[in-house]
Amino acid sequence: MKTLIVVAHPDLNRSRINRAWAERLTRLPDTTVHELYRTYPDRRIDVRREQALLDAHDRIVFQYPLYWYSTPPLLKQWFDEVLERGWAFGPGGEHLKGKEIGIAISTAGTADSYRPGGSNLFTIRDIARPVEALANYVGAHYLPPFAMHHARDATDEQLAESAAAYVRHLATARRVSAADLVASNG
Repeated sequence: MKTLIVVAHPDLNRSRINRAWAERLTRLPDTTVHELYRTYPDRRIDVRREQALLDAHDRIVFQYPLYWYSTPPLLKQWFDEVLERGWAFGPGGEHLKGKEIGIAISTAGTADSYRPGGSNLFTIRDIARPVEALANYVGAHYLPPFAMHHARDATDEQLAESAAAYVRHLATARRVSAADLVASNG
């Protein structure tokens, strides 16, 4: 299975977590690490190039730091421009059908803050529902999210553990089924 990691960190050189993850993933076979902010510093996305990358991979993982309960701006722009009608959805839009889509998120908050009753009120799964909905809309299979919390305070050892856990997650993640969705909403 060929995996595309779409990294959307506005300043990857200053990021400890996302940079460590990206560096670790570049060593995996059949894995392409694609850095959006480095590729498009002018924010002018080459839609056909991006679509060709998506066509060439079976699994797509969007990796980013959580920005106000959402994605960084360039990733949102990427969704808007690359996943166009007639390509990703609608008549003739079946390029992502049957592929796997997942996310890997780093957060500043603690794991405990991302739960019902926590300071953020919602789980990462809840916050990531728009990407899950996107996967459903384009006919892709959604993978459970991977997250590292309290990223700013991570030790070097925790960073290395997180990168290894991310690699394991990519190797073992299974599609979220309709039964999983009903159970998580029940």
